[in-house]
Amino acid sequence: MPKLQGFEFWSRTLGGARHVVAPMVDQSELAWRLLSRRHGAQLCYTPMLHAQVFVRDANYRKENLYCEVCPEDRPLIVQFCANDPEVFVQAALLAQDYCDAIDLNLGCPQMIAKRGHYGAFLQEEWDLLQRMILLAHEKLSVPVTCKIRVFPEIDKTVKYAQMLEKAGCQLLTVHGRTKEQKGPLSGTASWEHIKAVRKAVAIPVFANGNIQCLRDVERCIQDTGVQGVMSAEGNLHNPALFEGRSPAVWELAEEYLDIVRQHPCPLSYVRAHLFKLWHHTLQVHQELREELAKVKTLEGVTAVNQELKLRCQEDISRQKEGEKPSGGLPFFHWICQPYFRPGPREGSKENGGARSKRALEEEEGGTDVLSKNKQKKQLRNPHKTFDPSLKPKYAKCDQCGNPKGNRCVFNLCRGCCKKRAFREAADCPGHGLLFKTKLEKSLAWK
Repeated sequence: MPKLQGFEFWSRTLGGARHVVAPMVDQSELAWRLLSRRHGAQLCYTPMLHAQVFVRDANYRKENLYCEVCPEDRPLIVQFCANDPEVFVQAALLAQDYCDAIDLNLGCPQMIAKRGHYGAFLQEEWDLLQRMILLAHEKLSVPVTCKIRVFPEIDKTVKYAQMLEKAGCQLLTVHGRTKEQKGPLSGTASWEHIKAVRKAVAIPVFANGNIQCLRDVERCIQDTGVQGVMSAEGNLHNPALFEGRSPAVWELAEEYLDIVRQHPCPLSYVRAHLFKLWHHTLQVHQELREELAKVKTLEGVTAVNQELKLRCQEDISRQKEGEKPSGGLPFFHWICQPYFRPGPREGSKENGGARSKRALEEEEGGTDVLSKNKQKKQLRNPHKTFDPSLKPKYAKCDQCGNPKGNRCVFNLCRGCCKKRAFREAADCPGHGLLFKTKLEKSLAWK
């Protein structure tokens, strides 16, 4: 069967999907995708996978894709980060039988992407991107797509999109923020950029940014003319967003936990999802935040959800007629609803407006105190001390400067010791390295 392209790919393979769940690291795993599909999502992306690791590590492939195959989880697009055409294509070839398209991440703005030289930090390297997309388009049996962030200039963003289209990109997702717009500096996504791209290319375009409810989805499609709308943050706080519903937070938590029992995932993923889903409720019942952070099993998480449900029902029973939600929220805290990131705090006059961590002060008003994180650790372990003078002093390895093994016969760290012991066919009982002993035994056998 010939590979479908552009609008034919979108309409036939993706079923004309309009409601899309974004690729989210450690958050768009199979269980969450299935929950989202039950509530109106028509297309999902995997979390971003590292192409080089995917090629090199069979366990990584198994844990992140091969073991997450499910007939209900289609259509599905697998997203990779990469900066080498050959590596990107090798990874895509290993994944193409498990999905409907391969997406290249050109939108990640985080520091880890800068250090790894991928995501939005490739957006100035057009020659490299052309080669990556072109080679993937030629070699793969499924279409290649891209997710990008915009430049400050609309004209440059349009040319960028046209370059990717010309190279072989069959569907483009445009996040209407620049790579500098992240965290507290996220601001508002520019639908004007997205609209300009949609008019300038002849392939389907998905919009990403400013999507918190179904009304936003409809307005975005009307204002920009895009084929579909992708949600990340909005979906995490309300997986029923695409249905236009706002259920009780414990109901969706119960449903998600039932899916996790059928399709297990790391408990850290579950915990992170519930922190998002329960965000507003945990502002009211803060002790449940600590409980959720401490639990070690899925049964423990289920118990916390049951306790949260009981407390919310008590709040509902105490609700007075005509009472309005507090804190400027559109709904009461037990209802799934958007979360709007606060803007950056204005710096004090003393530091010239620069952002800095606020010192935590004790009741006496002193400033020579522990950080908030260290205070939490001390609450859990009152005997713990953070006095630098009491920290153990470690002798350094003679070669690399890392702490040496206390019982190493060469006064080296384990890595350096292993190299030397192997090179000299020597033993180091302190590190459990017995090259000399093993050599003597093998010679005795001969």
